[in-house]
Amino acid sequence: MAAHFNRRIEKLTSLMVDSGISGAIISPGTNLFYLTGLSPSATLERLFALLISPDGGVTLIAPKLYENELRGCWIENIVIWSDSENPYAILSDLIRKSFGRSGKIAIDDNMQAAHILRAYESLRAYDLTPLGPLISKLRIVKDEEEIKLMREAAKIADKVIESVISEKLVGRKEKEIARFIENEIVDLGADKFSFDAIVASGPNGANPHHTPTERKISEGDLLILDFGAKYKGYCSDITRTFSIGKPSERGLEVYNIVKEAQEEAFQAVREGVIAKEIDAVARKIIASKGYGERFTHRTGHGLGLDIHEEPYIAQNSDVELRNGMTFTIEPGIYLEGEFGIRIEDDVAVINGRGERLTKTSRELIVL
Repeated sequence: MAAHFNRRIEKLTSLMVDSGISGAIISPGTNLFYLTGLSPSATLERLFALLISPDGGVTLIAPKLYENELRGCWIENIVIWSDSENPYAILSDLIRKSFGRSGKIAIDDNMQAAHILRAYESLRAYDLTPLGPLISKLRIVKDEEEIKLMREAAKIADKVIESVISEKLVGRKEKEIARFIENEIVDLGADKFSFDAIVASGPNGANPHHTPTERKISEGDLLILDFGAKYKGYCSDITRTFSIGKPSERGLEVYNIVKEAQEEAFQAVREGVIAKEIDAVARKIIASKGYGERFTHRTGHGLGLDIHEEPYIAQNSDVELRNGMTFTIEPGIYLEGEFGIRIEDDVAVINGRGERLTKTSRELIVL
């Protein structure tokens, strides 16, 4: 296990050297998990950080609360601080010893501003830069083990769809169905859900990131369900739109447009294709049917340890798709006061072509 994480750190330090970066500070979150396998919970206001120097030196500074959990950790240099000590004085000393007295430091994008401000006296001698663009070069391409975990996360999402459509939905509140989905995700073996479930019925479906309400699902509604499972750290993200009873002609027409756009965008996925070209395929189909202004978001986003990460399948994304990249394809059309329709799958580039990780049918299911 240590060798696995050491390889990732070696790749990061190589990028640091190439970028003239004197050191990196990583806080709890997906970057720390990716580099170390550590996922401390409830660190809150207490400083917990990983320091990486260009020569591969690794130091972990952690509150005494985590001392027992860190016993047996593969990281050899761990500095534990107690509540009676000033962790920022300790951090300051470690920064000087690990990074020298000047240069450029990459700071984890998710590090709390409070920590940065409290450490500012130590950091002001350095040029500060975000870690994100650097580490995303590593995380953007998944290895076989990562994709295996994402397949499992996608399987759980597919199973949850099966559970939901076996339920009686008419008369039940959006909030109630959201709680049902989130409970099912955990019951089916996920660590937790990737994000709060979106359940949007009828006119609420016109809000792409709708927060579930007290509205009851009614006969004649189009119903959007958007959720994901997190399995051993890795996310899935699926959206399906259902018809509660027979759909209207307009509803069926718009559904088929979104379905065509999603399918054609998926078919366009190839190694070497530029991400914005995939977005353009979906956008062109929807625009040609007169709904271009009703497609209000990008076609997809990268997926992995974070629910949104590189590569973004967007109009301005010049990322070249490579084997091992994983992302969503999720065009949608949103008609204010009427309904919304979105179809989303998780896709991986495998052997030069796109492969859907989520398998649920994309045909309109009438409930």
